[in-house]
Parts: sequence; C-alpha cells; structure tokens
Amino acid sequence: MTKIDLVTGILGSGKTTFLRGYVRHLLSKGMRVAVLENDFGAVNIDMMMLSDLQSERCTVTMIVGGGDPCCHRRRFKTQLINLGMEHYDRVIVEPSGIFDMDEFFDILHESPIDRWFEVGSVLTILDGTTEDVLPEEMEYIFGSEAASSGRLLLSKGGSTEKERSASAERLLSHLDRALEFIRCDRGFSLSDIVTKPWEDFTPEDYDSLMTAGYRGSSYVKRYSTETFHSGVHYFMHVRFPEEKVPELVSSLFSDKSCGDIFRVKGAFADTEGNWHRLNATAQRTDLVPSSAGQAVLIVIGDGLDRSRIDGYISAINTDPDYVSI
Repeated sequence: MTKIDLVTGILGSGKTTFLRGYVRHLLSKGMRVAVLENDFGAVNIDMMMLSDLQSERCTVTMIVGGGDPCCHRRRFKTQLINLGMEHYDRVIVEPSGIFDMDEFFDILHESPIDRWFEVGSVLTILDGTTEDVLPEEMEYIFGSEAASSGRLLLSKGGSTEKERSASAERLLSHLDRALEFIRCDRGFSLSDIVTKPWEDFTPEDYDSLMTAGYRGSSYVKRYSTETFHSGVHYFMHVRFPEEKVPELVSSLFSDKSCGDIFRVKGAFADTEGNWHRLNATAQRTDLVPSSAGQAVLIVIGDGLDRSRIDGYISAINTDPDYVSI
C-alpha cells in the first residue's frame, strides 16, 4: 500500500518550506512521490512555489472545491483515486491552513482508497511567531490540526538553541490551552517537538519523520470550515519600493477596517528588480532578500475587506498587471 502523509499547520506556518526538504529527501531515496495541494482557495501560491520539484518521479497537483465542501470532498477523493492507480511510493497532502481533519481520515476509509493507501505520518508545523492568543476559530484549527500529529516541528523559533527551546515551550503551553478548548485529552511534551533547524536536518532526521505515524484523538468539533470568518486574499503582480513596505505592513495591521489581519506574506520585486520575501505579523516584520520569487502578497485574517486592503497596496504598487483575488 502507498503511504500517505499529511503536513498540517495554521496559515503561514511554513508547511511549504518544510515540504520542499522532505520531498527532496524522498526523491533522494529513489521514490516516486506525489504532492497534493488541498486548498479551498481560488489560487494556490504554495503550488507555484513547489513547481520546481516537478519531474518524472515527482508530481505536484492541486485540488480546489470552490468553497463548496461537498464538491471539494469529491474532488479530493477523485484525485486520491487517480494517484492510487499510479502506484506512487509516497503521497504527501499539504492542506490549506484552514482544514477539516475529519475529511482526510474519513476519505481514507472509503473504497477503493482504503485498499490503496495507509497513513504514514501526520506532521504538524508550529510557527514560533504565533501569537499567544488567537481568535476562537483559529484556536480551534491550532488544536485540531495537531491533535492527531505523530510529530511536531518548530518553524521560525529563533537562531539559537536557547531561543528555539523557549519558543517550543511557549507553543506547547499554547497548544495545551487549544486542546483543552476543543476538549481533547491529548497532551504534548518537549520530546514530541523537533526544534532542530530544518536546514540542518540529516537523512536520518527525515527518515524518523517518515515513520512518525499519527494518533487517533477525539475532540469537540466547534467550527465548520464552510462557516469560517478566517480567510485569505491574494494580491498578484506586485512591485514596490522596498523602503515603503514597512509602512504598508504597519497600515494594514493598524487599520481595523481592513479586518483582523493575522499575517501578510509573499514576495515582490523592488523598482530596481531585486527580489524580497516578506513575512509579517502584528508583532514582527521579516523582509529578506531573495534570488527570485512569485510576485504576490497573501493577506490572512478574519473578516477581511479586500477592497480596503487593495487601496493600500495599489497606492505603492508600480506593476500595471496588478490584480487582487
């Protein structure tokens, strides 16, 4: 049977960055690998960021349900059936940061998928920059996506071992509160979370994740994905003067008419053609040089007003092909 892994984590946690290294490890072992981007959105930027992995032994595909949960579930099942008939060695599902875990496990018990697939590992990314208090919907996602995890992985936890250890302890305390909120009796300890920087992972580290497994955990389903206020908007073909980006970020977070924004991330070229990557929360803005990129900003939050956000971005954007979705 084909092992199928699920990589979870709230919006912007770093799932795609981790997945790139994980898939490359699987390919180095001679495996045939399929990556399934499972998203409710109209466009999947993460799939664009994984396009360079496409090869004879690696397929990257996307499933979108157009916001209709029933349609999305059917298409998800159809894609798994297609992948099952191709007899891949490993399939990795990277869902949206807003994901119903029951969908994954329920579909794997349906025929004929139950004859072709078995769960390999459920891996959950915990973002070290996650706020200590999230809106209730996101607290539900934070807890439910980790409840069945076989291993937790720390992202953006700091540059030193001391910083990463402190980030892990803070996140585990937050996760305990989120699990209590959804009435899940599972608990995590420091032994359950990998704090090692991903760039330092050895083949043995990745091998251990391949066999991390999962836990069958029960919890109260407090929210349904189709009724979530949390959402994502994409602002594509963006080009900015680098010096104006911090002010843009500050304006978006401070103007509550834009919505309750959790994160702004993406990539853009400046007016001289140099690429930059942006990852910002209300507490911190990381703006770093990049060799290349996909010109898009992704805004994540509750009750987002796309037209209001669009006004701030349009005011400094110099790309005539700019579009927002």
